[in-house]
Amino acid sequence: MLESKIPEGPLEQKWSHYKSTAKLVNPANRKHLDIIVVGTGLAGSAVAASLGEMGYRVKSFCFQDSPRRAHSVAAQGGVNACKNYKNDGDSVYRMFYDTLKGGDFRSREGNVYRLAECSAALIDQAVAQGVPFGREYGGYLNNRSFGGVQVSRTFYARGQTGQQLLLGAYQALMRQVAAGTVKLFSRHEMQELVVIDGKARGIIVRNMDTGALERHGAHAVVLATGGFGKIYYLSTLAMGCNGSAIWRAHKKGALMASPSWTQIHPTSLPQSGEYQSKLTLMSESLRNDGRIWVPKNRDDQREPNQIPEEERDYYLERRYPAFGNLSPRDISSRAAKERIDAGYGIGPLKNAVYLDFSKAIREQGEGKIREKYGNLFRMYEKITAVNAYKEPMRISPAAHFSMGGLWVDYELMTTIPGLYALGEANFADHGANRLGANSLLQACVDGYFIAPYTMANYLANEIKSGPIDVQHPAFAEAEQAVQEQLKLLLAIQGTLSADHFHKTLGKILYDRCGLSRSRQGLESAITDIRSLREQFHQELRVPGGNGLNSELEKAGRVADYLELGELMCYDALTREESCGAHFREEYQTAEGEAVRNDADFSFISAWEWGGAEGQPILHKEPLHFEFVTPTVRSYK
Repeated sequence: MLESKIPEGPLEQKWSHYKSTAKLVNPANRKHLDIIVVGTGLAGSAVAASLGEMGYRVKSFCFQDSPRRAHSVAAQGGVNACKNYKNDGDSVYRMFYDTLKGGDFRSREGNVYRLAECSAALIDQAVAQGVPFGREYGGYLNNRSFGGVQVSRTFYARGQTGQQLLLGAYQALMRQVAAGTVKLFSRHEMQELVVIDGKARGIIVRNMDTGALERHGAHAVVLATGGFGKIYYLSTLAMGCNGSAIWRAHKKGALMASPSWTQIHPTSLPQSGEYQSKLTLMSESLRNDGRIWVPKNRDDQREPNQIPEEERDYYLERRYPAFGNLSPRDISSRAAKERIDAGYGIGPLKNAVYLDFSKAIREQGEGKIREKYGNLFRMYEKITAVNAYKEPMRISPAAHFSMGGLWVDYELMTTIPGLYALGEANFADHGANRLGANSLLQACVDGYFIAPYTMANYLANEIKSGPIDVQHPAFAEAEQAVQEQLKLLLAIQGTLSADHFHKTLGKILYDRCGLSRSRQGLESAITDIRSLREQFHQELRVPGGNGLNSELEKAGRVADYLELGELMCYDALTREESCGAHFREEYQTAEGEAVRNDADFSFISAWEWGGAEGQPILHKEPLHFEFVTPTVRSYK
């Protein structure tokens, strides 16, 4: 059933071979084809701008009041590309291998190599757009290192790389809006996918200002709506981030791949109380110069600067000397959890570790550190009232990114013909763990360099279809289903808010399907989530009506999370191995390292919706390694 469509031939020629043999759409015919793009982050803005400039008729949707508020804006540290400007041995192949290894050999060789291959072109594209990447004194673009690699390939704009890249994509998008090739719909949220004769043919959206439902038809639909990490409630994601678009597509037939592969970022500000609704990310780039440690004595009450060097445990440097503080995120987060759980945590809630810059400041000077990370240090001081130039930061692991997402083939098409998923909305490139600074890369590469080629291969056969009729019964049925769901949520009139259920679900998932998982914990989580879902449909209260109503929007998203959370636990339960961010307590070495099982689990789990009362149906896509031999993933 699952055909990845990886081209034949040598690894380095697969993408060029695909491009040279794919079908094309004549420029004169593009103006007769409609494309819907949901999401205006880096992937969404990039693909909408690219398709618009090519001459297609594009509709772009976002639930924010401006495309610039898409969550790509929050990415801080940088974007990877194998330009080898530092002459330190980088290459397309090395970047490919680092990414494949970083994901614990749970992704396709062809997709990952293409990501590395296209990375260099992205930097040229961004510079041409005016993205102000950091530069060396002589004017050359600068690089720094990120976790899981031993070269410097990360391009950055201080701690605002996502924002600057998004401004470049936004400019390209708005240029096409002004040219009339792209029509922008802000404050519109996708409610349902419309499928006609097995093909994606449009969406139902809700005008968030008026509550009105609208029908929009197209010859292809692109979902670039980001990931579902906010399912944990406390996360680094903005409150509005959600997984509803991809989940509703899943329920219409798109398979969901490896949803339990979620990343817990090692450097977030720790939770300080029950009142919080989100956590603040501190860029991984800080680990270039910051050293992570905890006191060697349990429950040490001294201030950090009063603890002498010999009484500090630099546990990442101790356990992983080859990579040290730049160990991959999954390993760094688990190591922090192990120290915290063992009683060495610091801070008022004993839920954090130190990130210390004293050595770097002594060696390089405060001015150099300020030049590299000044905006991050200012943000930290604004939130905590602590000057990190004078004493260490406190950091803690937090939910951040979802490697899992809609299953897509090499063309980024889901199992529904005509439905594409780009960026974090798909599962394609990162395997079981994403390396830092590869998120911005994937989003941009999918939008600028991959989808514009692969979508033409499908659209070439759609020229004869004619305009999509939104009066088709499938549109009426989808709109009616949405209307009934909204009425149902408003009619419950219980006593508990959507936030209550979201927070409860988040704690279940973080404790039992977070940094570590076990059979017992996952089985109990499935039972508890089902009970919570029943309570949700009996005791939810949504104030107000169907007009401007943020609580109604939130309730719909939480309803989807309650179903998605159960699938995450099913996925984690059936994968009886430890790989990347998926750490099963039953499968570890005596030293607490992950034990992968290539004999039985070298495949992608792709789940089919089994109905509200049924169980999800598992499909397997075997992973074939022609050019790399999977090895034990070690950073020691």
